[in-house]
Amino acid sequence: MHYKNSIINHIILNETTITLEGINPIEFWGIDDVNLNLLKKSFPKLRIVVRGEALKAIGDEEMLQNFQKKIQILTEHFEKYNQLTEGDIRLVVQEQSENNDKEKAPATPANFEAEPLVFGPNGIVVRARTKNQKVMVESALHNDILFAIGPAGTGKTYTAVALAVKALKNKEVKRIILTRPAVEAGENLGFLPGDLKEKIDPYLRPLYDALDDMIPAEKLADMIEFGVIEIAPLAFMRGRTLDKAFVILDEAQNTTTMQMKMFLTRMGMTAKFVITGDMSQVDLPSRQRSGLAYALDVLGDISDIQIVRLGQSDVIRHRLVKQIIEAFDVAEQKEKNAKYEKALKENGLKSV
Repeated sequence: MHYKNSIINHIILNETTITLEGINPIEFWGIDDVNLNLLKKSFPKLRIVVRGEALKAIGDEEMLQNFQKKIQILTEHFEKYNQLTEGDIRLVVQEQSENNDKEKAPATPANFEAEPLVFGPNGIVVRARTKNQKVMVESALHNDILFAIGPAGTGKTYTAVALAVKALKNKEVKRIILTRPAVEAGENLGFLPGDLKEKIDPYLRPLYDALDDMIPAEKLADMIEFGVIEIAPLAFMRGRTLDKAFVILDEAQNTTTMQMKMFLTRMGMTAKFVITGDMSQVDLPSRQRSGLAYALDVLGDISDIQIVRLGQSDVIRHRLVKQIIEAFDVAEQKEKNAKYEKALKENGLKSV
């Protein structure tokens, strides 16, 4: 690496050249330079040029130093894992923008690669991939009830299922119970065609999808057949005591307050409960309060109940998902502000 100074309109600019030694530029920058273009967007005040293995950047000194640190992290990651994704770049760059504490260690994709939770079929390795997913894993070790709250794509359900499979494989529990409210059918599954399994499968498909990544298909079928893994709608939990089990309540935002109370009071002496939900996707009637919202209000002061809140930085689906979530959040906030202003106006008041 080397610096060269130039003066443009009385502004001193620095130039640095980084050589990607031993790295295939095509693989590093991605198909159609998708990784390079993302990096340019992440550092809009730098002029970035790539020629072969040489990466040149021009800008002010402080910005270039930050850029160099990020490139070093990314090249080290590529050398270790022989791949670099858009998600890796976003993780490294975004952490810098969110973290103004310069004494903290820089973010790297490897920082978040905790110990594997599950080794699935076809070489799949399931592990916490973001900071808050890692918090979920650590919280589950020390708390018997864990709430994981966050928007779509943050890995709430996937991480919870991985924790359950790990606990079962380590013989910490004897069975896994996965449940969720079938809100769209009003908990009344009778009009759907087929037997019980066919009736409830559409509502529980996301849980099956997660299990498919972690347990071979034949073994999973046997575990479900013999009740080692049970997947059922929430209505089927009433009257039971769930013991020696890892129990996951998914889509908890669609429970009523009575359903939430019913579920939480099913807990046996040696059970572990994980409740996941997204308060931005409540499908209950408008006048009916979400059981998840109520539980978060009344249970927040119990020390042995942990609440982990995942956010946009934990989204690991397609890059557009994060932008979609942001757009909806902005629109919803505008609607709330408009309603607030309307209410004030109707009462002859003005906002301060």
